[in-house]
Formats: sequence, structure tokens, C-alpha cells
Amino acid sequence: MKNTATRDKLIDSGAELIAQQGYNATGINAVLKTCGVPKGSFYHYFSSKEDFGLAVIERFADDYDASLAALLEDTTLAPLERLRRYFATGRAHMLDCDHTTGCLIGNLGQELSGQSDTFRDALNVVFQRWERRFVTCLNHAQTDGTINTAIAPESLASFILSGWEGAILRAKTLKSVAPMEHFEAILFEHVLVPR
Repeated sequence: MKNTATRDKLIDSGAELIAQQGYNATGINAVLKTCGVPKGSFYHYFSSKEDFGLAVIERFADDYDASLAALLEDTTLAPLERLRRYFATGRAHMLDCDHTTGCLIGNLGQELSGQSDTFRDALNVVFQRWERRFVTCLNHAQTDGTINTAIAPESLASFILSGWEGAILRAKTLKSVAPMEHFEAILFEHVLVPR
């Protein structure tokens, strides 16, 4: 139990530091200091900083995936209402963090995709998993006639996730949720419309 708790503490602290300052700027010593864990303990749990980074990605992705499932697969709500709730949650997070952290997976994608095939592949798997959550919701919206069936739900899901990640980046840059609001408005007024 203690081993798992220490490993979890390292991952959670590392995720916070990486979200604030990036992977490359986050040193192992800073993570250990934040946790109050001796230096030798790190390599008991992780074979390298890359191994640690992959564990951070996996933890964040799993937690976020559970959140996506709760938001996008709640069949007590209409499909487009589920999407609106997802976007509202994202805007609330951006305000809560004062526009500083955004999406950890998106941040890592920008920082590491050109540096490491291992990280790029891991991050791509995460995005694909998230896209499948959107596909399920969009399928429901097409089936009930709420949105046009001319565009495949897989293409719509990819467009939504890519556009939303871009809006998050712009929101961080501008210190404003306006880009997120603009993306959402255009999406609902011009893309996710009936026939």
C-alpha cells in the first residue's frame, strides 16, 4: 500500500508541476522536493524521467477519460446538451486555473511530439481514445436527427477535439476564455446543425 501511495504522490505532484512549467523544465528533484520523497526512491518507481512522464500521461488521461465519459455519455441529457456541458466544464477549468494550465495532454503534445516518438505515440493514443467518446455522443445526435449526417461522426469528433485544443491554447495566450466561447458558438451555430 505504501509503495502505491508514494508512486501516486510522485505522479500527482509531477502532473501539477508539468502542467505549470512543462515537461522539460520539470526536474526530478523538484518533484521529489514537492513530495518530500528521498531522491533514491524515484528510481524505485520509475526507470527514467521518460517512464515517469508516461505514467503522468496515463494517469491524467485515465482521469480525464472518466470525466469525458460522465459528461458525454449521460443519456439523461440530449447529445448537444452533453457537448455544451463538456465545453462549459472546460471554460470553468480555464477560469479556475487563471488561464495558466489548459490541457496537460495538449501541452505535452506541443512540447514533446517533435522530441520523442514514445511520447508522441502515447499522446496520440490518448487523443484517439477521447475522440471515440465524442464519436459516441455525435452518433446519438445524428441518430436522433439533431445534427446533419453528411459528415461522419469520426471526422466531426476529430474536428471538435482539434479545434477545442486550439481554442484552449489561444485562451492561455490571451488570458481569456473568449477563444473557447468563439469556437463553441461557431460549432453550434454552423457545424452541429440539422439538415
